[in-house]
Amino acid sequence: MIDINIDPVLLIPIINFPISWHGLFSFIGVIIAVFFVARWAPYRGVSSDTIYSIAIWAILGGFIGARIVHVVDNWDIYGQDLIRVFYFWSGGIGLWGGILGGFIGGATYSYLKKYPIGIIADITAPMMLISQTIGRIGDIINGEHCSTATNWILGFKWIHPDSAANYCLNGKAGDSSYAHPAILYEMIWNMLALLLLWKLKPYIKPDGMLFCVYLALYAIGRFIISFFREDPVWALGLQEAQFISILVLAITIPILIVKARLNRTSISEDIEVIDDRTRAERRRN
Repeated sequence: MIDINIDPVLLIPIINFPISWHGLFSFIGVIIAVFFVARWAPYRGVSSDTIYSIAIWAILGGFIGARIVHVVDNWDIYGQDLIRVFYFWSGGIGLWGGILGGFIGGATYSYLKKYPIGIIADITAPMMLISQTIGRIGDIINGEHCSTATNWILGFKWIHPDSAANYCLNGKAGDSSYAHPAILYEMIWNMLALLLLWKLKPYIKPDGMLFCVYLALYAIGRFIISFFREDPVWALGLQEAQFISILVLAITIPILIVKARLNRTSISEDIEVIDDRTRAERRRN
């Protein structure tokens, strides 16, 4: 069992600007994702500058979507004080909103600019899982997501008096119970999904299907793990994230069944066509 006693608000030195740990780690995750996607893109015929341009709109769409999903899921709180909707520095985002909003923002911009949406989405898919996992580190520190009580070997309790977990039924300061580390479960699931995506990356066709696999895998994991969380129940004993997961699966599974196929030809052959430098030159670069 693990006690977490970290102030959920970090003051940036010199300017003393408050920021949540979740916000900080989410920022780090996004920067890392953009960096690596921009590095990989030229091997699929997309320039790094194109990725940077798309990233601006994807990040904006992701931020708006993440905030909307969080506010809707916690309307009993924000409905009483609407100005709090704009207190983004204090934390509070819905990951599904970030994923879908980011995709809509990036895909819309790519469509208007006639960039290859499927190729870019496939390059991005593995880094999405890494970025999400990095951002979840901040969730664990803040104690933002309430979980059910546990007497398993591993459990979390947030003992800092300002922790967001003080609004939870379990795992909060002054409570004797520990909570399921639901966010840790999700991080582990993300890494397993990343391993599968990485194995499929050279072979699954056509373009865009790897991103569909990513969405489906995350939806399955999120649906199951949400049973360990205490988010508001919408209907039928299910939470908002679970209904979104069902919707995502209802869209991605038929697409994968109809369109996806495994190609025995490795993507490295495509790289040889796009990049005519010698192997030694590419390694040096």
